[in-house]
Amino acid sequence: MDIQTAKQIRIADFLYSLGYSPVKQQGINLWYKSPVREETEPSFKVNTERNQWYDFAIGKGGNIIALAQELYCSDYVPYLLQKIEEQTPHIHPVSFSFGKQSFSEPSFQQLDIVQLTSPALLAYLQERGINTALAKRECKEARFTHNGKRYFAIAFPNISGGYEIRNRYFKGCIAPKEISHIRQSGKPRSACYVFEGFMDYLSFLTLRLESCPQSPDFDRQDYIVLNSVANVPKALYPLGSYERIHCFFDNDRAGMEAIQQIRKEYDATRYICDASQIYSGCKDLNEYLQKRIADRKEQAQSVKKRNDTLSKKPKGFRL
Repeated sequence: MDIQTAKQIRIADFLYSLGYSPVKQQGINLWYKSPVREETEPSFKVNTERNQWYDFAIGKGGNIIALAQELYCSDYVPYLLQKIEEQTPHIHPVSFSFGKQSFSEPSFQQLDIVQLTSPALLAYLQERGINTALAKRECKEARFTHNGKRYFAIAFPNISGGYEIRNRYFKGCIAPKEISHIRQSGKPRSACYVFEGFMDYLSFLTLRLESCPQSPDFDRQDYIVLNSVANVPKALYPLGSYERIHCFFDNDRAGMEAIQQIRKEYDATRYICDASQIYSGCKDLNEYLQKRIADRKEQAQSVKKRNDTLSKKPKGFRL
């Protein structure tokens, strides 16, 4: 995707694909609660005629590239175009109508949230290396109609009643878009592990169970799943209650800039660990998990092949 192609995408449609809907409309302007920071009153405007945005609180605005720059915490244009291109399968023209209460045309009709049981979804998780018993504990299954077709997907809940949803072919969000905060019961924990997406969170749990099957100690710390690096500002306040923060972000520019945001806020008062060195050489924690599984299979096949070769060697004659 090039810059001109990206600029043809309606900003309102792009925001909706990320889980953000306008609160109100004034003529050609749509007003949102800002997608780049926490706020209670809408101060983020999209001019639908010019296809431009402006955030009055931070005094910034522009086209879709400038918006991606804020959302993904980067000014590297090839990376921003890549992120926009990755989102394009989920971008569809959406119309908004506003009465006494604001609402948007629902992207997910006939939505049911049920227990995660679909064999196809569980098989997809297994392909990603995820322990399905853990996934059933942490996730739900979303069944819905979209553009007249029936779908089902893994649904991971956030703190505002929305869901991150994913299946083998689709990745999206049932609004509102928010962070997920998993807090343990009992005494408040002093440490919090932070992940970009729920697949990395599930990968961590799987790896921990694999290394300590008898006592994985999942509840020794709390967890925050950002569900997008654009949600880092939303995670800063809850992170303030922890003494130790361990970040399991992607090994890319956005992941680096996300941890820099957290360090800028808390470096002087908190212990902040960049855990991405554990999976150095891999894009993220899930890729690291899949690589470990593939390496084990390759090693097992190599041992089997060697044993088969030895068993086929002639024994010789005995007198």
